[in-house]
Amino acid sequence: MSAAWVPNGQLLAGGKALEYACWGPAPADAPTLVLLHEGLGCTALWRDFPARLAEATGFGVVAYSRAGYGQSDPADLPRPLDYMTREAVDVLPEVLDALGVVRAVLLGHSDGATIAAIYAGSVQDHRVRGVITMAPHFFTEDMGLTEIAAAKTAFETTDLRAKMAKYHADPDNAFRGWNDAWLHPDFKKWNVEEVLDYIRVPVLAIQGREDQYGTLAQIEVMERRSYAPVEVLVLDDCRHAPFLEQSDAVLGAVADYCLRLTEIEAAGAAPVQ
Repeated sequence: MSAAWVPNGQLLAGGKALEYACWGPAPADAPTLVLLHEGLGCTALWRDFPARLAEATGFGVVAYSRAGYGQSDPADLPRPLDYMTREAVDVLPEVLDALGVVRAVLLGHSDGATIAAIYAGSVQDHRVRGVITMAPHFFTEDMGLTEIAAAKTAFETTDLRAKMAKYHADPDNAFRGWNDAWLHPDFKKWNVEEVLDYIRVPVLAIQGREDQYGTLAQIEVMERRSYAPVEVLVLDDCRHAPFLEQSDAVLGAVADYCLRLTEIEAAGAAPVQ
């Protein structure tokens, strides 16, 4: 299925039909910010952030729902414990191809941030000019696993499932695909820090100081291991969703970052690969 740069559509990647939405200029006319959502996110749950992002940067913006989320096809369960790596290596390249992306900045939140970093550190793709991570995970932390266990209880005993059903065609598939993987006993050993050694494009790392799913150690490991420059924005009074909780600060930081990338390219400096 060949995708078009339309407000809402479907594309085929990883053998699944995935919903997507676009804002701003098409890939032939400007770089593209590719949004990768969190573990319980989807296209709609970015809310007004993509439209504001397109306006603030002048870039095109595309968001898509991974399999199991939003109105995309259900995921095959149980998810393998390396599902984020598989998403990055096997599915994301097909998404970029289907959309005709020419120059991309990957912007991910939570699981999506991890997928963006894995892609940049694992797949040689000269279209990718930069990576923006919000609240990424590169290894498990006890405090985050405790919150994920609490989410399981909430899904089973509160109206969380009903709330998710407003955005996800199959809320059980969306929740179980994420929650069952993270709470699997073997997932405590999950660690993808090594991909950071191979990122060769500038990184903007954003995290809320009060993030309940991960500590600043997740950002510090990026600074320590990445060969490429890492710019860090730590936001006070902010938990796990900086683009919602501190949207103006995030938009400003992303716009500045994108402007610098544009100036580098205009000056004729090839992106480091």
